[in-house]
Amino acid sequence: MLALSGHAMRQFMAQHELTHLDEQGRAHMVDVGDKQITRREATATAVLTMAPQTLTALAEGEVPKGDVLAVARVAGIQAAKRTSELIPLCHIIALSSCQVHFELRAPNKLHIEARVRASDRTGVEMEALTAVTIAGLAAYDMLKAIDRDMVLGDVMLQEKHGGRRGSYRREKA
Repeated sequence: MLALSGHAMRQFMAQHELTHLDEQGRAHMVDVGDKQITRREATATAVLTMAPQTLTALAEGEVPKGDVLAVARVAGIQAAKRTSELIPLCHIIALSSCQVHFELRAPNKLHIEARVRASDRTGVEMEALTAVTIAGLAAYDMLKAIDRDMVLGDVMLQEKHGGRRGSYRREKA
């Protein structure tokens, strides 16, 4: 673990805007009470990679546990709404919208995207990231009876809008 003196920690925090750390480097919840309420939006993605025959079963609705994408969609939405219960320093946010979309990409990938919106004092990036992660895990749970070698990965923020820092969009690789 990196040990910094008090002065070095303050310098590091000033340079990197580590708002979740106090002057001693301890985690704390950021006070957002004085921030303006603005419209916030974030989009995140994830990919569930599976065997080609698993993707075929998903596409043809031949999964023994039922409608994988319906369950995964509801799980993602529920996860976005409960992010503050899962991520210790996240604030409770009243979401105005959470949409979870799926795209089957041959030969073996389920692309997951979540777009989350709120009017609040802090951003919704963690809600979008939580939504795609839990949607992917729910899909994994529904499909594991036919494929235990699946991999959930490539979880990333694609873009965000609103707030003091403005907009961010991931550069295409």
